[in-house]
Amino acid sequence: MRLRFLGTGTSAGIPVIACDCATCTSTDPRDTRSRCSATIEFTDDSGQERVILIDASPDFRAQVLREQIPRIDAILFTHNHVDHTFGLDEVRRFNEVMRQPIPIFADEHTMNALGRVYQHIFSPHTNIQSSFIASLEPTIIFPNEPFELFGLRITPITLMHGKLPILGYRFDHPASPGPLPLAYCTDTSEIPEDTYPQLDGVETLVLDALRHRPHRTHFTVEQAIEAAERIAPSRTYLIHMTHDLLHAKEDSVLPSGITLAYDGLVVSES
Repeated sequence: MRLRFLGTGTSAGIPVIACDCATCTSTDPRDTRSRCSATIEFTDDSGQERVILIDASPDFRAQVLREQIPRIDAILFTHNHVDHTFGLDEVRRFNEVMRQPIPIFADEHTMNALGRVYQHIFSPHTNIQSSFIASLEPTIIFPNEPFELFGLRITPITLMHGKLPILGYRFDHPASPGPLPLAYCTDTSEIPEDTYPQLDGVETLVLDALRHRPHRTHFTVEQAIEAAERIAPSRTYLIHMTHDLLHAKEDSVLPSGITLAYDGLVVSES
């Protein structure tokens, strides 16, 4: 069981266009942050390798080429914003390789937005001519209503992204291998009180931490630390970071058990 960070940056990505700050010009590869996405990778009970994608960022193609990901078995969306959905068209290559449609899961708001943006995929009968498009099987999901994929129990949880309710995900497996139980909580400005019980017992927490300066739709580093200390996982990885955060400098002063994630980081041990 592995958690792989495909991207750990905010919507602009790092380096930021036309910026010569210390982070954007850094030679530390951990300071190069593509837009946020991740995979959960494991072998199911039948012995089949599985890859579940969390969000499809605009950098999706480059991310899967970099990480040499050979398949995508399902996609979970946290919300409908561009930096989390505009790589969806690229999954068509996995349809071709695997010769099967890919199930996707999202709340109703996000699924409706995907249908509008990707009309050529979701309403192919409206296309003027046939073309190479993704084949998807959409399922609308709801907070606190778990479902199972390939033996993995997945629980959508409610997070607030400013005024927008979005989904985080909790992952559990009966044998709790690798980094599980795991919660993935990107683009978070508030964790509602009734969501905290859904995070009880989490061993690995992935949490939004945009920068130090306040932002109306994202946790600051300090707010993320406060939430992590309340949830009390064994380890916390911070994501969705701007160029305000230089990896080597910031990571060295974080509390024990909390670290900045970086593109390509793989977490496999409990």
